[in-house]
Amino acid sequence: MGIITKITTQQKNQDRFNVFMDRGSGEEFAFSVDSDVLIKFQLKKGMEIDEFSLMEIQYQDDIRKSYNLAINYLARRMRAEKEVRDYLQKKEVEEPVIHEVLHKLTAQKYLNDEEFALAYVRTQANTTDKGPDTVKQELKEKGISEQILSNALRAFPLEQQIEKAVKIAGKFFNKNSKESMRIQKQKLEQTLLRKGYSFEVIQIAISETETDNGDEEMEAIRFQGEKALRKYRQLSGYEFQQKMKQALYRKGFSMDLIEKYLGELENS
Repeated sequence: MGIITKITTQQKNQDRFNVFMDRGSGEEFAFSVDSDVLIKFQLKKGMEIDEFSLMEIQYQDDIRKSYNLAINYLARRMRAEKEVRDYLQKKEVEEPVIHEVLHKLTAQKYLNDEEFALAYVRTQANTTDKGPDTVKQELKEKGISEQILSNALRAFPLEQQIEKAVKIAGKFFNKNSKESMRIQKQKLEQTLLRKGYSFEVIQIAISETETDNGDEEMEAIRFQGEKALRKYRQLSGYEFQQKMKQALYRKGFSMDLIEKYLGELENS
């Protein structure tokens, strides 16, 4: 049991107050509270507070402080409920307090996993080159349920997935034109898989962007052939032919094209 002797405003935070009490041995600092908690419990000088009331005041103040932390965290961007929970846990907020804060944020519509998931899918679909599998995995890591995921991913339709994959494929083929078409396709498949596109979408994207250009393939084998030549130039005859064939075959070129290129070398 104690009596409030003084309430002062904190210098660095005008929304928080220091409460001083006398428990029988003179005035001393007792606790600090948020302005909302101060008003809720109508704290004032001369008020008598027992230990139970003090515990309730401090519990409500913990909720208020944690709520303010969460609001500041949410101010940066939308968050999933799990993100806010994890953030508060890192701040060493106790579980009962976290529960109260999340309940309050949800009631006030600051937290809504359905809206968050839908906004997240739309943003990733419109501003990044990620495929739906990657977006889905990221949302799973943020604690979004399967049902909410399924509904949100409808905002990333197949047509849009194909359009994005085709753009990636077009840029990829232009950038890697010095490699054989077989190697290009293998690398592109791996790239699109890593980005989260399905095999169905990948095959459509490749079929719409790959070119059957003999001149480009010939230029590619000449480029790769020059690199092999620098390595095997000291060889001759059968050994040179075999080493060159092996090197170019590993680069994905057909034997017919390799023979044509080696014929060029002999006639040059």
